[in-house]
Amino acid sequence: MEENKQFKQQNKRSLVTATADAVSEAGKLPPQAIDIEEAVLGAMLLEKNAINDAIDILQPESFYKPAHQKIFGAILELFAGSESIDILSVTERLRKKGELQLVGGPGYIAQLTNRIASAAHIEYHARIISEKFILRSLIEVSSDVIKNSYDETKDVFNVLNEAEEGLFKIAEGNLKKSYGKVGDLVEEAIQEIEKASKNQDGVSGVPTGFTDLDRLTSGWQKSDMIVLAARPGMGKTAFVLSMAKNSAVQFDKAVAIFSLEMSSVQLTKRLMAMETGISSEKLRKGFTSQEDWDQLHGRINALAEAPIFIDDTPALSIFELRAKCRRLKMQHDIQLVIIDYLQLMTAGTKGGNREQEISTISRSIKEIAKEINVPIIALSQLSRSVETRGGDKRPMLSDLRESGAIEQDADMVVFIYRPEYYGLVEDENGMPTDGIGEIIVAKHRNGSLDTVRLRFIKQLTKFDNLDAFDEMDYSTGFSPNKDFENNSDTITVGSKMNDDDDFLSNSNDEVPF
Repeated sequence: MEENKQFKQQNKRSLVTATADAVSEAGKLPPQAIDIEEAVLGAMLLEKNAINDAIDILQPESFYKPAHQKIFGAILELFAGSESIDILSVTERLRKKGELQLVGGPGYIAQLTNRIASAAHIEYHARIISEKFILRSLIEVSSDVIKNSYDETKDVFNVLNEAEEGLFKIAEGNLKKSYGKVGDLVEEAIQEIEKASKNQDGVSGVPTGFTDLDRLTSGWQKSDMIVLAARPGMGKTAFVLSMAKNSAVQFDKAVAIFSLEMSSVQLTKRLMAMETGISSEKLRKGFTSQEDWDQLHGRINALAEAPIFIDDTPALSIFELRAKCRRLKMQHDIQLVIIDYLQLMTAGTKGGNREQEISTISRSIKEIAKEINVPIIALSQLSRSVETRGGDKRPMLSDLRESGAIEQDADMVVFIYRPEYYGLVEDENGMPTDGIGEIIVAKHRNGSLDTVRLRFIKQLTKFDNLDAFDEMDYSTGFSPNKDFENNSDTITVGSKMNDDDDFLSNSNDEVPF
């Protein structure tokens, strides 16, 4: 009797408090379904397998009533320990945690099973609870947005970012993908195979324009996370820009580039050097003749219309990246995302060391790739252990900097290696290494491993196929037989960084990127 009396008093107090809060906030009760919450908990206590149908839909905070949150938390603990779930075990677990009286005592737990006859509809009822929780979460986020919007001391873009971050957290925590029947998946796989068989070059993903690399990878595949790593000065940015230009100009694939190190104008000038064949030094210093201007305007049309989108927001957080990728996918149907580079990103969370932060960033990038179903190439630094190692200093997977999670999350790990950087004039076969760049595929979850040799053109800071040099004008690095009439579109997204032009190396210097 005493327990029931306490339970009634507690319920009365909870109801008064909840009512007061609701009235003071908006004059309405928050979205809730107390009866259904009781039915779902009762079903879990009644049938041991009922939790299997609801565990991926609900979390403790999904329940509106605090007592129900604690009861479901106890059920989850028992489930995690593979223990039986019934009235007695849940009551005992709550007693050990000192929460039994807080939920209304054994009598309240016992009466939950009287609310329902079977667990037949528990999944449907669980989704109703989840929907109510989502609505309450949206109200909470919206209230914060309204409050912050009235606060003129806050930066408007921080308010916008917090609003987006809050909404995405709600989506990430509640909108989970369901399983698919293998028969349906087989049909989808057959469609992809048929589509790939129609490509005579064997490229089923996003082509890079590098023949041997495309032959090895079949192009960058949807939802893959590709880590491109190298020591500073090897040409990481030069490689991804060359590849982005090829994909956009030659194959009309929309490419998004997130540059955390260089400004959008700097990257655009490098793309111009690659496309026009005008040396980086000339673009940096300016032209002195009309002939140079004619060459620039005559060859820049294809690049100017290429579907390349450049965002140079510094210290980009993983939440901002997710939001921007979603928008670009929806508005421009991007087919490839490039991040330059991973270690300059922030996780947007407090606490933890740098290795944990990098692990969070790496895992999130893989999640984004799956969500928007496009390949994401993340550039990464290698540790200094490469420099201290003897021999040819060829990079290995263990050289990935700051976190083993990068190697674990990546579907592909690709290294860039230029022997001439270390003063090696010949390779193991006695062939000259001048102007040679090796693309080493060190991890390939869905294919074979190999090394692809490319030509590195220093004065243009670009990579190209080795056989393309047969048609090159060595004085400018420009191929006269190249078709410049393809239609595409280069768009530069606004940035907080300055537009410092001092980024390109002289033709006799090592490339710094």
